[in-house]
Amino acid sequence: MSSSTRVALVTGANKGIGFAIVRELCRQFQGDVVLTARDKARGRAAVQQLQAEGLSPRFHQLDIDDLQSIRALRDFLRKEYGGLDVLVNNAGIAFKTADTTPFHIQAEVTMKTNFFGTRDVCTELLPLMKPRGRVVNMSSGWGFKALESCSPELQQKLRSETITEEELVGLMNKFVEDTKNGVHRKEGWPDDNIYGVTKIGVTALSRIQARKLSEQRGGDKILLNACCPGWVRTDMGGSKAPKSLEEGAETPVYLALLPSDAEGPHGQYVHEKKVAKW
Repeated sequence: MSSSTRVALVTGANKGIGFAIVRELCRQFQGDVVLTARDKARGRAAVQQLQAEGLSPRFHQLDIDDLQSIRALRDFLRKEYGGLDVLVNNAGIAFKTADTTPFHIQAEVTMKTNFFGTRDVCTELLPLMKPRGRVVNMSSGWGFKALESCSPELQQKLRSETITEEELVGLMNKFVEDTKNGVHRKEGWPDDNIYGVTKIGVTALSRIQARKLSEQRGGDKILLNACCPGWVRTDMGGSKAPKSLEEGAETPVYLALLPSDAEGPHGQYVHEKKVAKW
């Protein structure tokens, strides 16, 4: 591969919305599409399924909880393509409602992947983004619900236009600590929406990252947004969800393929292809 070949990459893509995003990018993106998954066998099986449909994604292993794995992917992209054109941070986890794992353990594990894993991927891969690159961080309507349930003081901090990454990391760590100490409600966090709090983190992080890109690489016209795919029929969303996988992929694919002359959206929370309130 030469550095002139364009490349798009999707994390957590062996099933669900991530898989649907890869399928659509294979159809619409002018360049290579890399499907990543934590489990090599599942990832390769997903690639084979798409090959059977006449599509040709590449596979690379990625566990977003493992810094070595992220750095191996970074080195692959640098060597094969000289950078990255489209990054869709889709990988994430959620405990089932009926899961009996202690609340504070659920909080720690979910935060580790959804917020800190996504942040680590961005730390390693955002410097590789080529001019007019597109970055999509998968958030959730649950994040907005969780934000609305936070205390006014917390909402003000998390919505701030000037919050730093360090301050946000401090708040996400504090949430986990507060659950361990059984004081998260008293400290202004939602009662039982762990997944939502991790997605508050993803949206707030996206706003910070977009601000940094504008300050440090404004001329490169890279656009970075968070989005909500809606309630989708996946292992996570369940069978009662109104949206198909293809419908869930629509907004992230729209943001991944924003035309090269687009001025925005940038640093926004996007739902149904429209900038939504945050």
